Amino acid sequence: MKVPAGTTAGEAVAEAGLPSKGPQAIVVVRDADGNLRDLAWAPETDTEVEPVAADTEDGRSVIRHSAAHVLAQAVQDLFPEAKLGIGPPVKDGFYYDFDVERPFTPEDLQALEKRMKQIIKSGQKFSRRKLESVEAAKEELASEPYKLELVDLKSEVDTSEVMEVGGGELTVYDNIDRHGNVVWGDLCRGPHVPHTRFIPAVKLMRVAAAYWRGDQRNQQLQRIYGTAWESKEKLNEHLELLAEAERRDHRRLGSELDLFSFPEEIGSGLAVFHPKGGIIRREMEDYSRKRHAEAGYEFVYTPHITKDALFKTSGHLDWYQDGMFPAMHLDEERDANGELRKPGQDYYLKPMNCPFHNLIFRSRGRSYRELPLRLFEFGSVYRYEKSGVVHGLTRVRGMTQDDAHIYCTPDQLQDELKSLLGFVLDLLRDFGLDDFYLELSTRNEEKYVGDDASWEMATEALREAAEASGLELVPDPGGAAFYGPKISVQAKDALGRTWQMSTIQVDYHLPERFNLEYTAPDGSKQRPIKIHRALFGSIERFFGVLTEHYAGAFPAWLSPVQVMGIPIADEHVEHLQKVTNALRVAGLRAEVDTSDDRMQKKIRTHTTQKVPFMLLAGNRDVENNAVSFRFRDGTQINGVAVDDAVAAITKWVQRRENASPTAENFQAELA
Repeated sequence: MKVPAGTTAGEAVAEAGLPSKGPQAIVVVRDADGNLRDLAWAPETDTEVEPVAADTEDGRSVIRHSAAHVLAQAVQDLFPEAKLGIGPPVKDGFYYDFDVERPFTPEDLQALEKRMKQIIKSGQKFSRRKLESVEAAKEELASEPYKLELVDLKSEVDTSEVMEVGGGELTVYDNIDRHGNVVWGDLCRGPHVPHTRFIPAVKLMRVAAAYWRGDQRNQQLQRIYGTAWESKEKLNEHLELLAEAERRDHRRLGSELDLFSFPEEIGSGLAVFHPKGGIIRREMEDYSRKRHAEAGYEFVYTPHITKDALFKTSGHLDWYQDGMFPAMHLDEERDANGELRKPGQDYYLKPMNCPFHNLIFRSRGRSYRELPLRLFEFGSVYRYEKSGVVHGLTRVRGMTQDDAHIYCTPDQLQDELKSLLGFVLDLLRDFGLDDFYLELSTRNEEKYVGDDASWEMATEALREAAEASGLELVPDPGGAAFYGPKISVQAKDALGRTWQMSTIQVDYHLPERFNLEYTAPDGSKQRPIKIHRALFGSIERFFGVLTEHYAGAFPAWLSPVQVMGIPIADEHVEHLQKVTNALRVAGLRAEVDTSDDRMQKKIRTHTTQKVPFMLLAGNRDVENNAVSFRFRDGTQINGVAVDDAVAAITKWVQRRENASPTAENFQAELA
């Protein structure tokens, strides 16, 4: 769309007949340089622009940033002493930080949301105004100490702060009422929606503490989080998604299903798996081991601690020491007089397995005939995640990585990467994840080692393998580890949330630092290329992701209890015990509920525990040597011959069917 010189973008939008109401309403435009512009913007020359609708990611971001301003106005209306921090849009919402005399309460949030809706309904206009100088800005913002600090830091690169101060210039957005009066204003780069009625659906979510500019040495502020959408329907969808995510929260399900816990006596981020969780984890690991053995991996084991020299050689102490647990100073010896006889050494809990595998490769001479050499380990590692970052199983301090390192020749690299990516995706699909895209993380120019040529070769090799997969490839500039670029597999769960799963990294650097060599066909010594690969990332994190993906209703092959026998009366117990014995012989996990509870309560209990197959038996079933199926969704199949039932359940589990069995989809097994 063209915006003629001297015409506002809003006038051009109206002339083009584009919507000004509803989810498709145009809220801003994007100029030829990719910058978002207010609809009040008037270019000096005829300019081609792209209209941006409310129901796009950029449109929602603008709506949310505008909603943050409305929140700040509401706070200063109800709490005049409040001082303003920053208020950027974030994923699915926005926040604003405030310095107030006391923390906000739930009642305060209700009052603030009510005031926001009043402001929105009044249709206040967002009007951009340029401040002529830093001195003018400081004079206008004299009562806002945090804004004054931002004025002095206007060239900072932090996105949220740049949004406040506008980079090279200082601008204010005034809120103007229907009478033309300025009723509030905020230092901001923008852009914003034309007026507050372009914010059709908003809700305040929660309050949290936050330090000014993210630094614990600074003042602690109150952060209010909210969400805003292009329609009430989209807001309701989002709130229902959040409610469903809460119902699926793996921490809650871990307790309800007796899978794992985090005892205070052990420490933050250190999980223990209970018997039922242990069964799921064992099944995950055993299947992974089976697939790795079939793919030609060799299994290795390495210790949990090492002298610091190993991580000095690898370079990890230079780059990751802040994320490692503190050193243990050991082995010091003194004589009877206390004189030092043997100096001590620092030992570290290992935060990664790869340096250990280098030592295995280097333990003897290697021939090109041994390559590619694929080493695999379920290796326990420990990372000192800050307490505010630790989150259930998905962000822990002690974890078990399914770590593989492949050593290959340059000629083998591309085929190995393509094969490896296929192996990774197939195994994730086996666990029921099948919606993927790939992310290519390239060099961080401030945090890398090695030469440009090797980085270029590694990056292009990964790019070629990723493109050959046919999956969408998204760039992640600067996201690589210090020693090499990586591909990460991003998988969507049942709620459409994205999780980073497997990672594949190409490394020319560590083989150099560890002086790894193999003998080539011509007898010369050559350097192998190393591929780092974590498939699940960590067992703990993958366990948490699967728990939420399946809402605790794990596929039958992973379920701790696969079959529960439920007798109608005590005289039916013996019959069900014979059935469960036959299932156990077939390798299934089957039990009979012999408690004193009534049958209906037993059904409710084991449905809540998400048992995939419940087998009921009464007089008729005993007489006919049959059982009746009850499934998680409440459906039933009655009067199935015992032999047929055992065969059908066994077949379902052994083929690792990921669907939850129901009367509809299980009937075919019995045909």
